[in-house]
Amino acid sequence: MTSTVDASLGAAGDKSDKGEAGDRGGADGRLAAVDVLRGFALFGILVVNIGFLASAYHGTGAEQPGADGPLDTAVSALTSVFFEAKFFLLFSFLFGYSFTLQLASAERRGARFAPRFLRRLLGLFVLGALHAVLLFPGDILTTYALLGLVLLALHRIRPRVAVRIGVGLLAVTAIGYLLLGAVAAAAGTGSVDETAAAADAARATEALRGDAASVIGAHLDQLPSVAFLLVFFQAPAALAAFLFGLAAGRHRAIGRIADFTPLLRRLQWTGFTVGLAGAVAYAYASTTSTTDAGQLLALGIDVLTAPLLSAAYAATVLRAATGRHADRLAAALAPAGRMALTVYLSQSLFCALLFTGYGAGLSGRVPPSGVAAVAVALFAVQLAASRWWLRRHPYGPVEWLLRAWTNLARPRWKGPAA
Repeated sequence: MTSTVDASLGAAGDKSDKGEAGDRGGADGRLAAVDVLRGFALFGILVVNIGFLASAYHGTGAEQPGADGPLDTAVSALTSVFFEAKFFLLFSFLFGYSFTLQLASAERRGARFAPRFLRRLLGLFVLGALHAVLLFPGDILTTYALLGLVLLALHRIRPRVAVRIGVGLLAVTAIGYLLLGAVAAAAGTGSVDETAAAADAARATEALRGDAASVIGAHLDQLPSVAFLLVFFQAPAALAAFLFGLAAGRHRAIGRIADFTPLLRRLQWTGFTVGLAGAVAYAYASTTSTTDAGQLLALGIDVLTAPLLSAAYAATVLRAATGRHADRLAAALAPAGRMALTVYLSQSLFCALLFTGYGAGLSGRVPPSGVAAVAVALFAVQLAASRWWLRRHPYGPVEWLLRAWTNLARPRWKGPAA
């Protein structure tokens, strides 16, 4: 996360070794494919997060008033199948991959790596804590900062061992959810109280439409339940993806896409069959089940199959990013990928201004179809804004601040990105 780019949610330094096969990097040695994948992941993150930012009913099991039309139902179903729990895994993979590039860069220069990396993790944690309290409780930066300590401790393990540990983490987590679901089903208890959930969502909605103190209070109220989800669902999956990225980075896989084409094809076939089937099962169970058992079983299925669909997405984007349309794809997505931390935080800022009492206070008033349209429009603006900014500045504004803290030196502010 420190070398030539400070763009990912915790990733940076996407320098490749010169002369690698399939490397379509620029003059500064960056791998354009990494930025393209990161830019692609930003859109998926926005599609998922905006649902929670736009409505306190989202994910509670209670139906938002006025959001039960056929189009809204279809949009919610598609989001659940193709987006939920898929795209944070791509960012996690890139975190682990970029970690190896930083490490290699530090070794080439004879620089001490650990102190800078630890400062960066502290910077990410502070940014994430502010983000969670002020803008969006579902923040991932604090989780990345803490898991980064584990990655640092494990950084000397071999790629094969990293993959095995990652698979083991996913398997143990999934089995845990499936067993809990089976126990709950056998006990026949734990039905979702839709009336109580709707009442809680209505209270949270009113709080989010209030003044700044009311909005912050609503975020603080949500933090315990969000923390539980982060610790027992997102954190194990994110750490597994960190380790997969670490293994891929050891082999400089993204700089040698052509050498890994057979593997990428297998990932596509597996992800778009088994992974997609699992995503459909997860979406159906999580949206139709009214019991804790059904919800737990859905999570178990998702932990097992979401990484497969995420891997298929990554394989497809990486093959396209090094194919005949690579330049066009890089021009569209890579600028946002280069300043992904700024883009990620600005997504939450815009949505907070639109949906909470910080601004228009539209929480709970926009149906899922309208929310999806906002996401597409916002991301299109961000793509254009990222290109404009990087013609004039080498880093995104938040990347610049984090880089300054990481290196304890003032980075260059003016001039185009390399």
